Amino acid sequence: MTEPLLSVRNLSVEFTTYGRTNAVLHGVTLAVPERSQVALVGESGSGKTVTMKAIMGLLREPPARVTAGEILFDGRDLLRASRAERDRLRGTAMAMIFQDPMSSLNPVFTVADQMGTILKYADRRLGRQRGRAGRRARVHEVLAQVRMRDPERVAASYPIMLSGGMKQRVLIAMALLSQPRLLIADEPGTALDVTTQAQILKLLKDLVEEQHLALLMITHNLGVVRETSHYVHVMHRGRIVEAAEAQALFAAPREDYTRNLIASVPRLTGGTSFATLARTDDET
Repeated sequence: MTEPLLSVRNLSVEFTTYGRTNAVLHGVTLAVPERSQVALVGESGSGKTVTMKAIMGLLREPPARVTAGEILFDGRDLLRASRAERDRLRGTAMAMIFQDPMSSLNPVFTVADQMGTILKYADRRLGRQRGRAGRRARVHEVLAQVRMRDPERVAASYPIMLSGGMKQRVLIAMALLSQPRLLIADEPGTALDVTTQAQILKLLKDLVEEQHLALLMITHNLGVVRETSHYVHVMHRGRIVEAAEAQALFAAPREDYTRNLIASVPRLTGGTSFATLARTDDET
C-alpha cells in the first residue's frame, strides 16, 4: 500500500501563556494521499489552524510546543528534520494559501514585487538560477493559470487596486509559484461574497486536478466540502472525532457533532447549486 504524501500521527500541541499550560491538540491523526482533496472541518477554535501551522512549521515556540506525534511528508518526519530542511520544503514542496485576502498582501508593494520576492527565495532554496526577466515571466504565467484576464496589468497593480476575489487569486498564484506537491488552503473563501467564494473554490478544485496536487482544505463550511473534497476529517476541541470519505460522511455521519455541523449548513432554494454560483469563472 502506498504511503500518503502527508501523514500526521498522534500529534499533540500545548500552549503556555501567563504561567499556565493548556493542551490544544490531542492525538490528531490525518492523512493526505497524493493527488487527493482532503478537508479538515470544524467550528472556530477547534484546532484546525493550529494543526496547519504545526504541519508547516509555523508555530512559535514558545508559547507553543509539540509534545508528541509525527508529521511525515513524503516519508520524512518534519518534527525531527533540521530547520534548514523544513525551510527548504516550506514554500517549495509544501505551500499555503492564507486565510484573509484583504490583509495577507503588503499594501506598499506591487503584486509582481511580492510574487517575485517569493520566487527568488524559492529558487535559492532549490538551487535554481533564474534572472529578473525569468521571474517576471513566471509570475505572469502563474497569474494566467489562476484565470486572470490581464496578468501583466495585475502584476503591476498594488493590492488596493484589486477586488477581494482578485486578491484571493493572487494568493493562490503565490502558492503555486514553485510548483508544490501539497497545497494547504486555510479558509480560502473568508471575507468574500458567496458567488465569488464559489468561483474561488471551483478554481482551486480545477487547479489541483490540472496540476496533480494534493490539497488539504481547512474550513468550517461543510457546504463547500461536499462538492470539493474526496475525504473529510472532522475536528472538535482539538481532536479528530470522525473521518470518512465525503460521500459516506454526508450520507451517514456517525457522530452527533458531525450531524449538527451538517444540519447548520443553510439550504439553497430554487435549484441554485455550488456549480451554478461558480459558473461565471471570470476575474472577480
